[in-house]
Amino acid sequence: MFLRLALCIGMAAAAMAAAVPVPSWAQQNPPPASAPKPDAAPAAPAAPAAPAAPAVAPSPSAPAEGRDPFGEETMLTAKPIVYVKGTANWDSAYETITNSLKSIKAYVDKEGLKADGAPMTIFTSTDDTGFQFEAAMPIAEPPKNPPKGDIAVGTSPQGRALEFVHRGSYDAMDNTYEAITNYLDEKRLEAKDLFIEQYVTDPLSTDEDHLVVNVYVMIK
Repeated sequence: MFLRLALCIGMAAAAMAAAVPVPSWAQQNPPPASAPKPDAAPAAPAAPAAPAAPAVAPSPSAPAEGRDPFGEETMLTAKPIVYVKGTANWDSAYETITNSLKSIKAYVDKEGLKADGAPMTIFTSTDDTGFQFEAAMPIAEPPKNPPKGDIAVGTSPQGRALEFVHRGSYDAMDNTYEAITNYLDEKRLEAKDLFIEQYVTDPLSTDEDHLVVNVYVMIK
């Protein structure tokens, strides 16, 4: 499963494509020359029409009603998180991530911490065999007693990002990441080598085929 690797390749391709000028749509599709009009008798003047009401254009940045955001720009703010670092192969990605989130949830429940958002995975590095990540849970405030062992306290990424939404199984996220890669190429956007999956539906209790995942791609 090389879905996130493909995304990173797409990010690099988008950055390279940004330096290549491309003719505008109008330059590629010039309007046809006007055909000569045959002689005709002048038409009788038409009665004046009532003035039309001005059209109100929708905001270009607002997503269509009833549709998930896809490429909508947002600004992420840093939040305190408890997290555990890990590495995994693509074939075992979902199992590894959910097991890490179980450890985080057990710690949060044991310490009586208050969650302040959905659990997430922060992908910090990818290659053709696997990835490095931080499975994290946002919390209202850092714990009074620092955790021990593999669990650590930190802050979530902040800055300009594009938001995308995936619905369905985790394996089907290949299609979502392919669409994200195509979007970055089309818009010639340069992205950082860091992206986030935020699990709107809890992967520990939701059927894998009915997941809802927000994907945040950090933009330079």
